[in-house]
Amino acid sequence: MLKSFWFWTLIVFIAMQFLSLNVPAKFPIKKDEELQASPEVMSILKRSCYDCHSSEVKAPWYYKVAPISWFTQLHVKNARAVVNFSKWNSYSKEKQYKVLDKLPKSLIIRMPMPVYLYMHKESVLTKEERKTLAKWARELKEKIK
Repeated sequence: MLKSFWFWTLIVFIAMQFLSLNVPAKFPIKKDEELQASPEVMSILKRSCYDCHSSEVKAPWYYKVAPISWFTQLHVKNARAVVNFSKWNSYSKEKQYKVLDKLPKSLIIRMPMPVYLYMHKESVLTKEERKTLAKWARELKEKIK
Protein backbone atom coordinates (compact mmCIF):
# COMPACT_ATOMS: atom_id res chain seq x y z
CA MET A 1 0.00 0.00 0.00
CA LEU A 2 2.78 2.45 0.94
CA LYS A 3 4.71 1.64 -2.26
CA SER A 4 1.61 2.36 -4.29
CA PHE A 5 1.13 5.71 -2.58
CA TRP A 6 4.70 6.81 -3.33
CA PHE A 7 4.47 5.52 -6.89
CA TRP A 8 1.34 7.58 -7.61
CA THR A 9 2.75 10.59 -5.77
CA LEU A 10 5.80 10.42 -8.03
CA ILE A 11 3.63 10.08 -11.15
CA VAL A 12 1.55 13.13 -10.16
CA PHE A 13 4.71 15.12 -9.39
CA ILE A 14 6.20 14.26 -12.78
CA ALA A 15 2.94 15.11 -14.56
CA MET A 16 2.86 18.47 -12.80
CA GLN A 17 6.17 19.39 -14.41
CA PHE A 18 4.44 19.58 -17.79
CA LEU A 19 2.03 22.26 -16.55
CA SER A 20 3.88 25.54 -16.73
CA LEU A 21 3.01 29.22 -16.90
CA ASN A 22 5.97 29.73 -19.24
CA VAL A 23 6.95 33.08 -17.78
CA PRO A 24 10.47 33.67 -19.08
CA ALA A 25 13.06 34.58 -16.48
CA LYS A 26 14.95 36.74 -18.96
CA PHE A 27 14.13 38.35 -22.25
CA PRO A 28 15.89 40.91 -24.43
CA ILE A 29 16.33 44.36 -22.96
CA LYS A 30 16.47 47.56 -24.94
CA LYS A 31 19.05 49.73 -23.18
CA ASP A 32 17.14 52.92 -24.00
CA GLU A 33 14.08 51.56 -22.12
CA GLU A 34 15.94 50.73 -18.91
CA LEU A 35 15.63 52.80 -15.78
CA GLN A 36 18.51 55.23 -15.25
CA ALA A 37 19.25 56.23 -11.68
CA SER A 38 22.22 56.87 -9.41
CA PRO A 39 24.58 53.93 -8.79
CA GLU A 40 23.35 53.75 -5.18
CA VAL A 41 19.68 53.47 -6.18
CA MET A 42 20.42 51.02 -9.00
CA SER A 43 22.45 48.85 -6.64
CA ILE A 44 19.54 48.64 -4.20
CA LEU A 45 16.95 48.02 -6.92
CA LYS A 46 19.03 45.33 -8.63
CA ARG A 47 19.69 43.52 -5.35
CA SER A 48 16.17 43.71 -3.89
CA CYS A 49 13.68 44.40 -6.70
CA TYR A 50 14.96 43.20 -10.06
CA ASP A 51 14.24 39.51 -9.44
CA CYS A 52 10.55 40.28 -9.85
CA HIS A 53 10.37 43.74 -11.39
CA SER A 54 12.70 43.42 -14.39
CA SER A 55 13.46 41.41 -17.49
CA GLU A 56 16.52 40.00 -15.72
CA VAL A 57 15.17 37.51 -13.18
CA LYS A 58 17.89 35.34 -11.68
CA ALA A 59 15.89 32.15 -11.86
CA PRO A 60 16.75 29.84 -8.96
CA TRP A 61 16.40 26.07 -9.20
CA TYR A 62 12.77 26.17 -8.07
CA TYR A 63 11.73 28.52 -10.89
CA LYS A 64 11.19 25.45 -13.09
CA VAL A 65 9.95 22.92 -10.51
CA ALA A 66 6.17 22.64 -10.09
CA PRO A 67 4.23 23.43 -7.96
CA ILE A 68 6.67 26.04 -6.58
CA SER A 69 7.29 27.36 -10.10
CA TRP A 70 3.60 28.16 -10.48
CA PHE A 71 3.77 30.54 -7.54
CA THR A 72 7.10 32.14 -8.46
CA GLN A 73 6.30 32.56 -12.15
CA LEU A 74 2.86 33.98 -11.41
CA HIS A 75 4.42 36.39 -8.93
CA VAL A 76 7.00 37.55 -11.51
CA LYS A 77 4.29 37.94 -14.16
CA ASN A 78 2.14 40.06 -11.82
CA ALA A 79 5.13 42.06 -10.56
CA ARG A 80 6.20 42.90 -14.10
CA ALA A 81 2.65 44.04 -14.84
CA VAL A 82 2.94 46.57 -11.99
CA VAL A 83 6.42 47.77 -12.98
CA ASN A 84 9.27 46.38 -15.04
CA PHE A 85 12.33 48.56 -14.47
CA SER A 86 13.86 47.15 -17.65
CA LYS A 87 11.06 48.88 -19.59
CA TRP A 88 10.81 52.03 -17.45
CA ASN A 89 11.41 54.54 -20.24
CA SER A 90 8.73 52.94 -22.43
CA TYR A 91 6.08 53.83 -19.82
CA SER A 92 3.98 56.95 -20.09
CA LYS A 93 4.76 59.74 -17.63
CA GLU A 94 1.41 58.99 -15.95
CA LYS A 95 2.35 55.36 -15.31
CA GLN A 96 5.79 56.34 -14.04
CA TYR A 97 4.20 58.88 -11.71
CA LYS A 98 1.72 56.30 -10.36
CA VAL A 99 4.51 53.79 -9.69
CA LEU A 100 6.67 56.39 -7.96
CA ASP A 101 3.71 57.61 -5.95
CA LYS A 102 3.01 54.11 -4.59
CA LEU A 103 6.62 53.02 -4.14
CA PRO A 104 7.30 54.44 -0.63
CA LYS A 105 4.16 52.83 0.81
CA SER A 106 4.93 49.52 -0.95
CA LEU A 107 8.40 49.48 0.58
CA ILE A 108 6.92 49.83 4.05
CA ILE A 109 4.02 47.41 3.67
CA ARG A 110 5.07 44.56 1.40
CA MET A 111 8.24 44.92 -0.63
CA PRO A 112 10.23 42.82 -0.96
CA MET A 113 7.72 40.13 -0.12
CA PRO A 114 8.46 38.18 3.08
CA VAL A 115 8.11 34.84 1.28
CA TYR A 116 10.78 35.99 -1.21
CA LEU A 117 13.06 37.17 1.58
CA TYR A 118 12.90 33.73 3.19
CA MET A 119 15.02 32.35 0.32
CA HIS A 120 16.86 35.60 -0.53
CA LYS A 121 18.21 37.07 2.71
CA GLU A 122 20.58 39.33 0.74
CA SER A 123 17.55 41.23 -0.60
CA VAL A 124 16.40 42.54 2.77
CA LEU A 125 16.21 46.33 2.69
CA THR A 126 17.65 48.27 5.60
CA LYS A 127 15.80 51.25 7.00
CA GLU A 128 18.34 53.55 5.29
CA GLU A 129 17.88 51.80 1.93
CA ARG A 130 14.12 52.21 2.20
CA LYS A 131 14.63 55.91 2.92
CA THR A 132 17.00 56.21 -0.05
CA LEU A 133 14.47 54.62 -2.41
CA ALA A 134 11.59 56.69 -1.02
CA LYS A 135 13.62 59.89 -1.44
CA TRP A 136 14.58 58.90 -4.99
CA ALA A 137 10.93 58.18 -5.82
CA ARG A 138 9.78 61.55 -4.41
CA GLU A 139 12.47 63.46 -6.31
CA LEU A 140 11.83 61.68 -9.61
CA LYS A 141 8.08 62.12 -9.17
CA GLU A 142 8.61 65.87 -8.82
CA LYS A 143 10.65 65.95 -12.03
CA ILE A 144 7.90 64.09 -13.90
CA LYS A 145 5.11 66.36 -12.63
